[in-house]
Amino acid sequence: MSEVKTDWSKKEFKAYLMMYAANANFFESEGEKDLIHEIVSDKTYKAIHREFDKDNDYQSIQKILHNIDKFGYDKEDLEKLIKDIQELFNADGNVDTLENNMLLALKHLLK
Repeated sequence: MSEVKTDWSKKEFKAYLMMYAANANFFESEGEKDLIHEIVSDKTYKAIHREFDKDNDYQSIQKILHNIDKFGYDKEDLEKLIKDIQELFNADGNVDTLENNMLLALKHLLK
């Protein structure tokens, strides 16, 4: 695969990351969508979602890692992202096994 490049803002990256996490159970709940919409406008949400829908898991992970590096996230920033992902998973009042597994994977990936 060629080098990953994105022209996202920090908010657009966070929306992509949250979208990736929200799809852990192959379904975005209304609560999860609402939280992502708090980060970016509806127009941006749709654009990011189109890109997300085209990406496979490997491409998504590469984009996530690229943007973590691009924006210079430090340990504190990464811990905040993990807390935001936990909040996202709790948005629908139910955290299932797939979401728990995704959280563990992202903790490992982001640390």
